Amino acid sequence: MNKHRVRRLFGALACICLVFFLTWFFTEFVGQRTEVEGMSMSPTLKDKENLILDKISYRFRDPKRYEIVVFPPKYKENTYYIKRVIGLPGETVEIWKGEVYIDGQCLPGDDSYGKIEDPGLAAEPFLLGEDEYFVLGDNRNDSIDSREPEVGAVRREDILGRAVFRVWPLTEFGFLSRKRG
Repeated sequence: MNKHRVRRLFGALACICLVFFLTWFFTEFVGQRTEVEGMSMSPTLKDKENLILDKISYRFRDPKRYEIVVFPPKYKENTYYIKRVIGLPGETVEIWKGEVYIDGQCLPGDDSYGKIEDPGLAAEPFLLGEDEYFVLGDNRNDSIDSREPEVGAVRREDILGRAVFRVWPLTEFGFLSRKRG
C-alpha cells in the first residue's frame, strides 16, 4: 500500500471513530430517544409515541412542576417510567376527595385530569425529602406513579431527563408543553 492509501484509510477510520464518539456523547449526556409504553400519560402521550429526552438541562437546574420526566422504577430493571412532576422537594403532597393538594392548597387546574379514585400513599400527607419529587401520570386513574409503593418519591439523581420533543407519529411532531393541553 502506498502512503496516500494509508492516509485515506486512517482518515476514514478517524471519521468513523468521531461519529461513534459523538453519537455516544449525545445519547449519554445530551439527548436520547425513548418510546412510550402504555396509556398512563394519555391523552398527552400515547402508546408507541417516540420522544426525545433532554438529558442536559437537569445538570444545570432542577425539574419544575408539570415537566414530564423519565426515570427507572425502584424494583424493575430495563424499564423506564414517563410521568409528570407534581410535588417538589420539601413539599407535602396529599390526595383528598380526588384532588391533589400541595402544602394544604389544592393544585390549581389539576381538576382537568379528573377525580383521583385511589390516592394510594398520598391518602395521608406525603412529605418529600430535599431531593425527592412526587410524580403522577396524566391518566390519573390508570397510572403506576408516586402513589404506589413500587415507585414512591422519585429521587433527583434517578431522573434521566425530561421529555421535550415528540418525533413519532409525524402528525404529532413537535415540542411538548409543560401543561397538558
